[in-house]
Amino acid sequence: MSTTRIPVVPDCQLEGKVVLIRMDHNVVKKGKIKDTMRIDRSIPTLQRILKAGGLPIVMTHVGRPKDKQTGQIKMSEDDAVTPIVQYLDQQLSLKGFVPQMQAQDEFGITDLSPLADAVAKLKSGEADYVYLPNTRWFKGEEAKDGTEDIFAKDLASYADLYVNDAFGSWQPHASTYSVTKYLPSYAGLLMMTEIENLDAVLEPKRPMVAVVAGAKFDTKIGPLSSLIKTCDHLVLGGVIYNAWLAHKYGLKIKGVDAEDIAQAAKFASEIGDKASRIIEPKVVVESDSFDTRTDGSWRFIKPAELEAGTELGYILDAAPVAFTDQKIKDVFMNASTIFVNAVMGLTSLFDEGTAAMYSLIDQNKKAMKIYGGGDTIQDFKTLLPEIFAAAAKDESYYFFTGGGAVLNAIEQGSPYGMKPVEALLKK
Repeated sequence: MSTTRIPVVPDCQLEGKVVLIRMDHNVVKKGKIKDTMRIDRSIPTLQRILKAGGLPIVMTHVGRPKDKQTGQIKMSEDDAVTPIVQYLDQQLSLKGFVPQMQAQDEFGITDLSPLADAVAKLKSGEADYVYLPNTRWFKGEEAKDGTEDIFAKDLASYADLYVNDAFGSWQPHASTYSVTKYLPSYAGLLMMTEIENLDAVLEPKRPMVAVVAGAKFDTKIGPLSSLIKTCDHLVLGGVIYNAWLAHKYGLKIKGVDAEDIAQAAKFASEIGDKASRIIEPKVVVESDSFDTRTDGSWRFIKPAELEAGTELGYILDAAPVAFTDQKIKDVFMNASTIFVNAVMGLTSLFDEGTAAMYSLIDQNKKAMKIYGGGDTIQDFKTLLPEIFAAAAKDESYYFFTGGGAVLNAIEQGSPYGMKPVEALLKK
């Protein structure tokens, strides 16, 4: 896959230029950094810009501060960028500055004038970089009614050029998409690396095994329909696996509603005989409770052996023993490419199935092993720290910073169909 069509940050003159940089530092939860990987992977772009004499204004979204029902935005230290700035300052011996901005009403910040003073601090050397408050605190960031362009145009007025290094932030928001209308726009170093590594998923060495989980079938049916055409075997996890079992075997599973089953049926109809590529863990964990793990409240079951109409509690995980099944072992061990965007268990109370699967994958030393998504990678790191530490240095592994972005690229059939990347091409 050629990436020469995309203008990249090393191609432009940066000396004395104010550079607006969109990164994906969505790693803060309740005021603390969950995992530094996304920040660490973006540091080379920031260093390149600083070394070339650029004056960076960095920005990211954090969490979901917007109420989807009312449209109101809650600004809280729980989803502030402060811990990110502290981490960057510590790691790079820099002095970052976060301009103080207040929301004009319950729908977010509209007054960007404090950025003028922030830019002055950059130019005078009082700050090495400016870090904008959480982009989702601003009115228009996630809008589709024209206010996104108002925000983007105002934001662009404080900079000379724009760099998108936020591969994981694939949705076309004001800070990832609309701003490209108003500034010369480039891809960052991480963005280019992620795009180049998509080759391994979009044009894989065969056989390919894909493992995908999700909370809702309707959000995954597009990429799954594309992925099953490319892969040789597909393993489902999470709620979408629950929905698949409910549809296939006529089971009544707690937490799976009629819409989930309808989406699973639609998926089955669309893929036809390719359904044979779906590999099912034969043994799963069924529990009466979603959030407790007490003796007697959970059990191992084999869904394929149950009668239609059987009522079950929650199916919370694949059983570890499922990955000792010779058929599943052969599928993973014979693969040349393994793509993982999944945590098998639905809660942290049940994660042995995920650990067993990750361990099995690691045993295949010849395959290219590709992991996508912060939660997937964080679980790998937490469950199997020694294997993960070795994997992080192993060229047969690649860890994407955004799982949803990879699925979007799969659905589009190309990274160039992702809206923020497409916007860079248009420039």
